[in-house]
Amino acid sequence: MSSQVDLYNSTYGNFENDIMAEIRCETYGQDIGQNSWITVEEYDQFYSWLNFSSDMNKKQVLEVASGSGGPTLYLAEKYKCQITGIDINEQGLNRAQQTAHDLKLSNASFKFTDMNKQVPFNDNSFDGILCMDSMNHFVDRLHVLREWYRILKPKGRVVFTDPVVITGSVSNRELALRSSIGFFIFVPLSDTKDFINKAGFKLHLCQDVTGNIELTSSRWYKARQSRCDQLIKIEGEERFNGLQNFAKTVHHLTSERRLSRFVFLAEKE
Repeated sequence: MSSQVDLYNSTYGNFENDIMAEIRCETYGQDIGQNSWITVEEYDQFYSWLNFSSDMNKKQVLEVASGSGGPTLYLAEKYKCQITGIDINEQGLNRAQQTAHDLKLSNASFKFTDMNKQVPFNDNSFDGILCMDSMNHFVDRLHVLREWYRILKPKGRVVFTDPVVITGSVSNRELALRSSIGFFIFVPLSDTKDFINKAGFKLHLCQDVTGNIELTSSRWYKARQSRCDQLIKIEGEERFNGLQNFAKTVHHLTSERRLSRFVFLAEKE
């Protein structure tokens, strides 16, 4: 079985390292400080699904699991929305807050918030919610969806991805490698749809977007492998090898469509 490997603390701690920036550029094409599987093109598309037609600067958006804040700040700068990023990683939040300050983006804020609990926002607070490649880290998916429903305004929309939907035969070793970076929960596609309905949402879209993770996982592995000596000095050999095995497993499972990534668009009626 695979041992746990640290992705987030070390990534956030070395975020500004030139090597890490080069890897992000090669992985995503455009570096906005992301560390999930999402490219800028996909991010813009998902944001457009929130269906904001006017008064963009008045829209209240919540980004769940915002990490070090890069994508959140990208939206704040490009679309001028009022956006709040929430996460439980202190290093990521500190990095996000510092970057927002450096960029003088007063329309972006960040808050320590555990999505597994009741979140500290009033009912009907947000026009839209985004959660990219992190739904699989929350213990109770129905609870999370009910909280999102509560804090969304009427007709508000949520877009989230689940990057670990089992769609084929997967061994226990492969599951251990895929979940080696932290807590994971693997939820059947039908259950997620059922939870969306139980929470009160209308499901508008459920779409397979595995192609993006297949591509970015391969790029990430290759970009890191070509800098193995430099990364071992930064990360240590054990962590470097652990993350390479993780990336290789992600690509292997997604390229064979045994583990898939889906995006969901739902609306509060």
